Amino acid sequence: MARTAPKVERLADEGEAMTDALAAVLSVAEEKGTVTWSDVSDDITSGEWGRLIESGLLVDADGEGFVVDDPEGVHEALEEADAAPAEDDDDGSWSTWDKLAGLATLGLFAGYSLTSVRDAIGGVIDIALGPLAEVVPFYVVILVLAVFTGSTSSILQDQLMDMSGMGDHQEKMQDLKERREAAKERGDDEALDRLEEEQMELMTDQMGMFKQQFRPMVWIMLINIPIFLWLYWMVFGAGMSLEAPVVTFPILGDVGSWQEGAAGPLQAWILWYFLCSLSFTQIIRKALNVETTPTGS
Repeated sequence: MARTAPKVERLADEGEAMTDALAAVLSVAEEKGTVTWSDVSDDITSGEWGRLIESGLLVDADGEGFVVDDPEGVHEALEEADAAPAEDDDDGSWSTWDKLAGLATLGLFAGYSLTSVRDAIGGVIDIALGPLAEVVPFYVVILVLAVFTGSTSSILQDQLMDMSGMGDHQEKMQDLKERREAAKERGDDEALDRLEEEQMELMTDQMGMFKQQFRPMVWIMLINIPIFLWLYWMVFGAGMSLEAPVVTFPILGDVGSWQEGAAGPLQAWILWYFLCSLSFTQIIRKALNVETTPTGS
């Protein structure tokens, strides 16, 4: 049965005690045909018995006890759970390199408020990007950089974020919500207490997910901030050696220069960058099949 494996996986996530309880019930059910609470009360707790019934793996046999739904499927799922290697307890913690990247990113933020820092960063980045600005128009330079930052951002998100894990977490939260509602309807206080503990564990996992979501942002900013500072240095600092020509935007028409506002206070160079970045990032994600939204495993 296709739904058996996910049910067993959810029990396995709750701890080894639940899979042991399922194995004990399965053993008695196969031996006697049916299983009752008195058959296994010495091996499992009442809470574990109730959880097995709640999961749908243990179903009523017309008042003659209970039977295991899809015993073959349960056997296979338990074997897979036993054979699966223990997962690293990765709660979203950062490596040393992640922390160093975070410190470097905080230092780069100073470039937005300190002219000396911005000029220093702009001068260093200009060693690599200056030749490009000398051979192509400035709007092409912005286009190239927008494509580059959009590509690196998408790839870093894809590599550093576990989208399937986030999808699984969302499914577990939804499953927990449904089981809580069912327990409330039948007035099962013991099940509600157990589900409350499970919810606290999932909330802890959720904090790890939040940390994991922020992890690629550190590396993205480490790449994007120097590029933004160089563009600012080019437009307003010593980088723009020639007068900028009149900039023409679709619909908006002519804008006096890159420094002037094109859409309210949004300056022309920033507007052009975001238009290029948003457009090409979507194309890049489709072309590389990059997933940046949670998906179930």
